[in-house]
Amino acid sequence: MEHLVDFLSPQLRALVTVVTSLAIVLFSGVYFLPFLHRLKYGQSIREEGPASHQKKSGTPTMGGVMIVLAVTVSTLLFAPFTVTTLLVLFIFLGHFLLGFADDYIKVVKKRNLGLRAYQKLLGQIFISLVTILIGRALLGHDTSVWMPILGETLDIGALYYVLVVFVLVGTSNAVNLTDGLDGLASGTVAVAALFYAALLYSVDSGLMTFSAAIIGATVGFLWYNHHPARIFMGDTGSLALGGALAGIAILSHTEMLLPIVGFVFFCEALSVILQVISFQTRGKRIFRMSPIHHHFELGGWSETRVVYTFWAVGAVGAILAWTLVLIS
Repeated sequence: MEHLVDFLSPQLRALVTVVTSLAIVLFSGVYFLPFLHRLKYGQSIREEGPASHQKKSGTPTMGGVMIVLAVTVSTLLFAPFTVTTLLVLFIFLGHFLLGFADDYIKVVKKRNLGLRAYQKLLGQIFISLVTILIGRALLGHDTSVWMPILGETLDIGALYYVLVVFVLVGTSNAVNLTDGLDGLASGTVAVAALFYAALLYSVDSGLMTFSAAIIGATVGFLWYNHHPARIFMGDTGSLALGGALAGIAILSHTEMLLPIVGFVFFCEALSVILQVISFQTRGKRIFRMSPIHHHFELGGWSETRVVYTFWAVGAVGAILAWTLVLIS
């Protein structure tokens, strides 16, 4: 069966995917934003956060629905129907459901903590196990990991399955932690997706198209999410996007590149871990506040300065990862 855009060159396929995804987000926002306002689905701002963020209380959240809709529709329209394409969509939509449930409990049920930590973790582990099983049974994935610089694969045996779980759980949560300033997560994810779209351009059409859909959706979402944000993506979007990046990395065997491509996400998660360990063991904080973007805010940086700086750091990470690929 021929695909809708089998006649398009890879360049046009990517371009059409980006434009379609961007258009879906921009168009859906016109209707979705007033809808959320009517339902009073506003974000609750935690009291222990920066005082300047209290004015954001009540801003509509769950905007990740727009992103997920755009990425899913664009991928189904323009990506080849392969096991890889369907699996990365499963990872993406699985994390979306977890994030949506979390936001729904917080916003609609008025329970600030949302899903319990163990509930979210069990869901992420389930997605990881399905990914491993399908990867092994239908895609023939082995337990090897591609090593940058060396340009060789290393068989790590059963540890590979631990790595898959760690990458999926860690990346989805890291992007979730990054989503704390207007446009921060959207912009950094767009940069990472651009890297993967370029990397997989002539390698895997499905993953390339999926990456292009993420570019369009996140850039389109910035129209509503740039400072001052009119809508937040919420866990609905951040968990889904984190899962998407992890899925792309796993299915393209570039797990070792992900901490470099997603250097901002890595630093955000690490800052929280270090802060907790330091406070519990020494009773002292390393940062003014974690995740680390709040550290810079409390140090006097404006929100937009933090966001643009982190975007630039993300771009440097993507360039470094590209350089490693070239020399490998």
